[in-house]
Amino acid sequence: MKKLLLIQSTPYDSERKPIKKKKLYFVGLALPLIAALTPKNWQVEIILETIEDIPFDTDADLIAIGSMGHAIIRTIDIAEEFKRRGKTVVLGGYMASLMAEEATRYCNSVVVGDAENIWEKLISDYENGQLQKIYQSELTQLITPLPRFDLILNKNIGDFLPVQAGRGCPNSCSFCSVYCLYKNKYLKRSITDVIRDIKQVKEFGFHKFLLLDDNIIADRSYLFELCSEIKKLNMQWASQCSIIIGRDPELLQVVADSGCIALSFGLESISAESLKYMDKAWAKPNEYAALIKNIQAAGIDVSTEMVVGADGDTLESIKNTAEFISDNKIVIPRFYILTPIPGTKYYDTLKAENRIYNDDMYSYNGSEAVHLPKNMSPEQLTTAYWDLYNEVFSISSILKRTVFRRDFFKKADRFLFYLGVNLYYRYQIKQKITPNII
Repeated sequence: MKKLLLIQSTPYDSERKPIKKKKLYFVGLALPLIAALTPKNWQVEIILETIEDIPFDTDADLIAIGSMGHAIIRTIDIAEEFKRRGKTVVLGGYMASLMAEEATRYCNSVVVGDAENIWEKLISDYENGQLQKIYQSELTQLITPLPRFDLILNKNIGDFLPVQAGRGCPNSCSFCSVYCLYKNKYLKRSITDVIRDIKQVKEFGFHKFLLLDDNIIADRSYLFELCSEIKKLNMQWASQCSIIIGRDPELLQVVADSGCIALSFGLESISAESLKYMDKAWAKPNEYAALIKNIQAAGIDVSTEMVVGADGDTLESIKNTAEFISDNKIVIPRFYILTPIPGTKYYDTLKAENRIYNDDMYSYNGSEAVHLPKNMSPEQLTTAYWDLYNEVFSISSILKRTVFRRDFFKKADRFLFYLGVNLYYRYQIKQKITPNII
């Protein structure tokens, strides 16, 4: 029986050491899905590097590595080490997909985008000694098998598992890797299959799940029907979507009633000019506070992701972002420096304008400016970024957002959990490690 080793790599810290944790709360879906797509005559093992060591002396025939964001740098190093040991290596994930030709320098083959249509062929080609450099097949429908969560249940993971609803997004944000791969296409799984997967999570003994979707409100009627079915299962869940869900009280109530306890929003910026620059002018920052209040009033906690360094940003607006987070009691905020990732529209724009300050894409980490901002120097942007993080994760801000709130005693267990997350993020920030969802 041939053996496949699947690895989810971890990012490096500022000293180029792999970030390690005792527990991995957010488990990715890609590797359990790849395992489920693998022929039954193969033995499959999954390694989550954040919480366990990579067995470089493995007897596995094929090594497949996936990663999120800037963990691609660690992925490359792992791939090179396995190749040095004579192993056949496959890379996948958003970053490898955006720079497929570059990625082939470090592996034997690259899976660009979705694997559902091509994984079986890749395995067959490997068995026949005909492995191709790049595999890519555009999905026209999203049908996936039950993920092989049985391969990770013995690991120290969180109290929820991921379930996919859809992939892609109808929006065209210039910096977004999802737009680059899906080009405004949004694919939904059948509600029957989504519920099937949630039931599996429940059968494994979990009472929570993370509903994966690049923009779950892209199809309102679909979400409405899905929530009606989720409600019957008596589960709690979280997801991400556009902040405009706050304009829809009826949908908000249905989502909350179905068990949704938290939603994450890519707000990006409190500057309308910056949002316009990022091709996200449909988002209205002057509405953010009211929309967040509506979402919280429905009983749904709010997490945010924002970027700094767009052309509408100033040192003052970045500083004001800390006040916005505190005033709106965002329980888990995260920030990144807007980074021109090769393969994105944003990168092409800055390249054409000769505004790439650092051409070494292997040094990009989302916490150091690599472009020439309009209203400050790269060094000033990097300093402002860390000042923002330190202010947002000051003890006073953390307590205001998680404990000193009118609704604290209504769901004290959740807010105490958020308090713990914030304190851990604070610990990371003091070490100049950008908090992430790993």
